[in-house]
Amino acid sequence: MKEDVRKAIEEVRIHLQADGGDVELVDVTEDGVVKVRLLGACEGCPMRQMTLTRGVSQFIKRKVPGIKDVQAVP
Repeated sequence: MKEDVRKAIEEVRIHLQADGGDVELVDVTEDGVVKVRLLGACEGCPMRQMTLTRGVSQFIKRKVPGIKDVQAVP
């Protein structure tokens, strides 16, 4: 599952990088929680939570069955 998440993140990060942001995979837990770190322009962006929930999270959940949640970590 972790490799599938890694591939999904590679696909979605292209869109974030186009706006000066980025995302990196920190961990995937056994119970289906993905932990990511938002970087670059995403770090201080007021739209950060929307990017995480409506962008990164939805994309990963659509690409990788079994993912329950995507959380940003510092």
